[in-house]
Order: sequence, then structure tokens, then C-alpha cells
Amino acid sequence: MKHISFSELKNWDKCPFYHKLVNLEKIKLFQGNEYTAFGNAIHSVCEESLLREKLNASDFFIKEYRNALKKLVDINYEFDKKLAVDMKQQGLELIPHIKPALKDYFDDYEIVATEEKLFEDTEVEGYKFKGYVDLILKTKNGKYHVIDWKTCSWGWNFWKRSEKMTTYQLTYYKHFFAKKYNIKLDNIETHFALLKRTAKKDKVEIFKVSSGEKKVKNALNFLNKALYNINNKNFVKNKISCRNCEFNKTKHCP
Repeated sequence: MKHISFSELKNWDKCPFYHKLVNLEKIKLFQGNEYTAFGNAIHSVCEESLLREKLNASDFFIKEYRNALKKLVDINYEFDKKLAVDMKQQGLELIPHIKPALKDYFDDYEIVATEEKLFEDTEVEGYKFKGYVDLILKTKNGKYHVIDWKTCSWGWNFWKRSEKMTTYQLTYYKHFFAKKYNIKLDNIETHFALLKRTAKKDKVEIFKVSSGEKKVKNALNFLNKALYNINNKNFVKNKISCRNCEFNKTKHCP
């Protein structure tokens, strides 16, 4: 069964030819850096600390972070040692704020799932949508809350918070989570949770993202358009994206 993930869809939005190289031909020049290592380690802490009450979150983070950095060494990536040390300390200062932030924002809640797997039919025959939702909570009012953790430095500006493709991630998660469990869309709310490395205060910021009926419809139309073009092998280059593309002026994209 063919499938598409949000990250794949995001690549197609960036440039259909880039999507072809990365997702179909499996050519990957970028394999990670200090920021992805930090993000992976913190995501693991968020998941495990909610599932394991007696977890030593700081020790767990250090272990996960070291493993992530080791993987960079294994692929001969020369990481910035000072930045890596700084990030370790930033992570340790951030961790104690994660659970209190959820409590302050949602008050009384129950954990429905972490890393909830989605593999649901799309409107395009033969294609499924694949994804993993970081966290799903349920509050006393019966509402489900779809949450995605995002690591960043000091926070997001207004443009980033409202950018279409960024927020579509939650829209797709909401739609396909509702479809998987036959839940009404208006009974599900969506949120980003920013995990800020360098912020002096509000190190964990949770905010709601609108995912109403119209937005869900627009997101699904965009998904259907992408799947139609992928299925028909329409991989036109988006030259606006060339400047910041790792394939620019390489043998893969002359």
C-alpha cells in the first residue's frame, strides 16, 4: 500500500523534484546536525517522562543526546563541541518545565497516547496517510487534544505560528485521528508545544492552532493535489527553493 507522511508532503510542497530525489530515489545529503540530535533527545524525554513516573528525566536525556551525537560521529559529521555542550545544559534546564506546562495549560487531563500511529486511507485510492502524533490528551470536558512538540531557540514569531504548511501538520493529524477512532472533528483540538532552548522564561509554551472544517477541507484538497501529481510523476522543479536546497548545483539536480 502506497503511503505519504507529512514530512514527505512538506518536501513536495518545497519542490516536487526535491521530493522525487529524497522520497522516491532515497538520496539524502543532509543526515542530521546538533539541532536534530537535540530535538530527537528532547522528544524522547517528553514521551518517556509522561509514560514512566519514576524516570530520571535528566539522566535519560543525557543518554539519548549522547547516542544522537554518536550517530553524527558515525557518519563523519564534525559537530560544534561548544554548541553541543551548550545544548546539553539547555536541555537539562528545559526538562523540569515540561510536565508543569501541561498541567498549567490543560489542568486535569489523562494521557490517551504518545507516538500514536496513524495509517489511514486518503481520498486518493491506493494511498494512505502515515504519521505519528507526539501526544494525545483528553480533558474533563470530553475534548481530545492533539499535541506536537517543537524544539526551537527562543520561540516562534507570528508568521511561523500561522504559516500554512506548518499548521497543516496538526490539521492532518486531527483529521486522520478522528477517522481512525470515529471521533467528531469538533471534539478534537490541536496544539503546538514549543520547547525553547534559549528562552529566559516560558521555556515550554503551548498554544492552540485553529483546525476548523474549512481548514481541514483545504488541507485535504492540497493532499489530494500532491498525491495526484506524485502518482502521475509530475516532478516539476520549484526554482524559488533552489537557493537553500542541498541539491543545488550538484550532480543530482544540474
